[in-house]
Amino acid sequence: MPQIKSQKKRVKTNNKAHKLVVSKKSALKTSIKKVLAAVDANDKEAAIAAYNECSSKLDKAVAKGVHHKNYASRQKSRLAAAINNMK
Repeated sequence: MPQIKSQKKRVKTNNKAHKLVVSKKSALKTSIKKVLAAVDANDKEAAIAAYNECSSKLDKAVAKGVHHKNYASRQKSRLAAAINNMK
């Protein structure tokens, strides 16, 4: 444990920021799973709606620095391809 007052505060703020990042990543993974579940269920309208929400979350995660821009573009491409290949 740190002894210096500013370092004690830094530990608290780092923990708070870590919890926020973990929460955002978890929500993002959940939205990706919703898209894939809709694709598996062969429900194109639900998949498109879930994709739009997921795409927005990915862009926000990149803007906040939670994920790299290439991660977001790769996920969006992968999900769009899954939706487009539905029959």
